[in-house]
Amino acid sequence: MTTFVDRVELHVAAGSGGHGCASVHREKFKPLGGPDGGNGGRGGDVILVVDQSVTTLLDYHHSPHRKATSGRPGEGGNRSGKDGQDLILPVPDGTVIQDKDGNVLADLVGQGTTYVAAEGGRGGLGNAALSSARRKAPGFALLGVPGGMQDIVLELKTVADVALVGYPSAGKSSLISVLSAAKPKIADYPFTTLVPNLGVVTAGSTVYTIADVPGLIPGASQGKGLGLEFLRHVERCEVLVHVLDTATLESDRDPVSDLDIIEEELNQYGGLGNRPRLVVLNKIDVPDGKDLAEMVRPDLEARGYQVFAISAVAHMGLKELSFALAELVGQARAAKPKEEATRIVIRPKAVDDAGFTVVREDEGLYRVRGEKPERWVRQTDFSNDEAVGYLADRLARLGIEASLMKAGARTGDGVAIGPEENAVVFDWEPTVMAGAEMLGRRGEDHRFDAPRPASQRRRDKQAERDEADKEFDDFNPF
Repeated sequence: MTTFVDRVELHVAAGSGGHGCASVHREKFKPLGGPDGGNGGRGGDVILVVDQSVTTLLDYHHSPHRKATSGRPGEGGNRSGKDGQDLILPVPDGTVIQDKDGNVLADLVGQGTTYVAAEGGRGGLGNAALSSARRKAPGFALLGVPGGMQDIVLELKTVADVALVGYPSAGKSSLISVLSAAKPKIADYPFTTLVPNLGVVTAGSTVYTIADVPGLIPGASQGKGLGLEFLRHVERCEVLVHVLDTATLESDRDPVSDLDIIEEELNQYGGLGNRPRLVVLNKIDVPDGKDLAEMVRPDLEARGYQVFAISAVAHMGLKELSFALAELVGQARAAKPKEEATRIVIRPKAVDDAGFTVVREDEGLYRVRGEKPERWVRQTDFSNDEAVGYLADRLARLGIEASLMKAGARTGDGVAIGPEENAVVFDWEPTVMAGAEMLGRRGEDHRFDAPRPASQRRRDKQAERDEADKEFDDFNPF
């Protein structure tokens, strides 16, 4: 059964915004009490958060589809809908987020680091929020915006200071078990280690982490064995330690050739050439191993390597090794540039930036792209003529109609708002009012213009009296 997963494809969907409500307050003796439709709630975001208690992506391997809750629609009585809850997804420290094309979107390192993978849609405004002096009682509300969706790839790269690399069964797991409190699986067969193991080592005043990477073999950088799958865990390590087996039973292997093969695989993988390296000759508790270590040590030192002969089983030479690693880690940390506080960069909107673009694509077809017009279109209920008129007003105020005329659009030309796969297309009719406005000025509710019954009765009685007085005056000759 799989217990460790360091690469998954995740499908995330944020919550959609709730629809606004179109409602008119009704109360005894107040037949038209005004609009009271509430706003829709905001959809929840999908947020990835680094949690150092999480060490694997196994949960997302079994459940790759994650969705936040949507906002509730607004209701009458000026009651706004409830916001959707954000979906918090904990990920291990060192998780790299990529799109399906391999482009890096975020590199999450450090407890609490967050990344919003999908933004929730904003809720639609109710007719109470849309009312104004000119539009006293809108008979429509705005729809909620659908939540964002994204397919992302999560790739875990272990965050450690030191990486132990070498052939299978070279003693890497044994070494990390005696240097730290880590308890990896140890056995006398190849590929005992199937997942990276982390341990914390204290040497004097220096505390550093050490990673045991599954064994590498020739061709690991091209996918042989487990190498390609776990070589990514070496990328973040500042120091590489070659653990060489001096007591191998294979006749075609020796520490020097093992070192050359592993170095070739690291070079093929790329990006690791400038990391400081140490060589550990393990298993000197075996007589033949000790003799072989003494034979190859001068050759390795001649190449510039710092060599340590140890026995993880007999706990020989471990103190010198741990302090040497602490010194290299300290040098690497000192060489790193100091992290500066994040600067807040304010990028004001350009003076000539209209917020949208108008492009002529084909003969008689113009496409409008921009965050505002595309969102406004998604929020419009096209079955409501008054809502369509409100959209036309907003687009005209934004300057789209003037831009279409400048681009050469003529009456009857097609105008598409939005991307090709999800666009709203209509025939352009400049300066022509929408159907709802044929009955009066756009946005007005003529119910407010109608006289109230009591007032009408008084006017009718007064008109009858005036007519009676006029008839009496005409009949009376005096």
